[in-house]
Amino acid sequence: MKVLVAEPMSPAAIEKLKAQPGWDIVVSNPKEYASHLADCDALLVRSAVKVKPDVLAQAPRLKVIGRAGVGVDNVDLPAATAAGVLVMNTPGGNAVSVAEHTIALMLAMARSVPQASASTKSGKWEKKSLIGHELRGKTLGILGLGSIGREVVLRARAFEMRIIAHDPYVSPQVASDLNVELVDLSALYAQSDYITLHMALTPETRNFLSRDAFAAMKPGVRIVNCARGELIDLEALREAIESKHVAGAALDVFVPEPPPPGFPLFALNEVIATPHIGGSTEEAQEIVGIRIVEQLIEYLTSGVVINAVNMPALSPEQYKALGPYIDLADRLGQFASYVAAENPRSVRMVYYGKVADYDTKLLRNAGLAGVLKRSLDIKPNLVNAMQIASERGLSVAERHEKRSGHMDSIAVEVETEAGLTTVEGAVVLDRPRLLQVDGIYCEAPLAGHLTFMKNQDVPGVIGHVGTVLGRNKINIANFSLGRQDPPPGDGHLIALALVETDETVPEAVLAQLRENPAVKLARTVEFL
Repeated sequence: MKVLVAEPMSPAAIEKLKAQPGWDIVVSNPKEYASHLADCDALLVRSAVKVKPDVLAQAPRLKVIGRAGVGVDNVDLPAATAAGVLVMNTPGGNAVSVAEHTIALMLAMARSVPQASASTKSGKWEKKSLIGHELRGKTLGILGLGSIGREVVLRARAFEMRIIAHDPYVSPQVASDLNVELVDLSALYAQSDYITLHMALTPETRNFLSRDAFAAMKPGVRIVNCARGELIDLEALREAIESKHVAGAALDVFVPEPPPPGFPLFALNEVIATPHIGGSTEEAQEIVGIRIVEQLIEYLTSGVVINAVNMPALSPEQYKALGPYIDLADRLGQFASYVAAENPRSVRMVYYGKVADYDTKLLRNAGLAGVLKRSLDIKPNLVNAMQIASERGLSVAERHEKRSGHMDSIAVEVETEAGLTTVEGAVVLDRPRLLQVDGIYCEAPLAGHLTFMKNQDVPGVIGHVGTVLGRNKINIANFSLGRQDPPPGDGHLIALALVETDETVPEAVLAQLRENPAVKLARTVEFL
């Protein structure tokens, strides 16, 4: 396992990586890391390295990208997802540092700290012109009550501020526990003396503070942004400050970064600027570095996904419960792709028993990846299966059957031009096993070298199989049989056979099996 550390990380984080037996740890830097991409399995970055399609193309073995921090703007998520590369971050790791910087910027505006420092150092003593105001009694409007927003609440409370917030994804109970009043945007704008942003960047939040937003704000409001530069229309902010409607702004983030020479906002005395250092404390660097390394180790050693940003994640407890079923779903999907005739048009996952009570997104992805593996050059996995299916127009659905008394099992239904194929399986003694195919019970392990056969239920077929394989010196490890329940009336029934052998049965031998007129289908099944 080769892990490439492309940017500075805390020594403690590096030591955790080096403690993993058999791992090759390469510590590099943003200028030289690319020369190590060809054979790396994991890539650790902060914010300087831009992981774009050209970088991903140089890393064919890459499984996971770890971002030591919250934002993943420097990682092309669609490209990483298409390549099947998991991307994870460390939300909340620098929450205290960013919250403290937010309060520091509010205090700096309230007391004109940068201006007072510059004036005093230049030999002036401007006590009268630098009269400030207290934070006590002022109203703080918080846009976004995530981990950072909540830490801001705790610190602003010490200054005896009135705190209101807007966050459509936070429940009233959470706000109540924080003693924060949830309000709509118009109320927040109208009442706030300070507004601080702690929102994620999405298409809906880009330029969230626009000309209309500034116009709706209380005159004399001050703005703090330690989140994302794209959240504010910076030209609209400049106009609002020049018109005196906004009394000041303290910005730690910009578009672009760093801002170019002659950046208009920097000409305004009412603007305080810092170079995206909200999360840059020794403590935060230590925390996010150690956290991302711990998440990386957990994923690469046990498959547990924590804080993923391009696939559903499970807690260690959830993974312990669902992990065997993820493997089962993948193997059922692979099996179905061999049994079904022609390419799939739709895939439906059906969950029975206690499995149906879980969040089944990863089970869906696993089953879908299994179905797709056989027919694609791109390797589908838990990360990119849904994207690949969407690109190919493949319909995907799920059904949860919570019937009491039904054993815990998963079925994969694959529809092609030729019809519907259904395979069902369960986890038995922690191993995936097939239970039935198209309603015909046939229990067998979903592992090893299998040959699937469908034939008329007539005498001589089993003997024929043994004779052909024996003649070709292929040893049978396991032989499972199943047959249709008798329908009313006459006619031959359909029987199934799953033959596990010590090696793959070649096509030439399969052709010999099909020479028996009762044998309608004989195919190998190999698990990738």
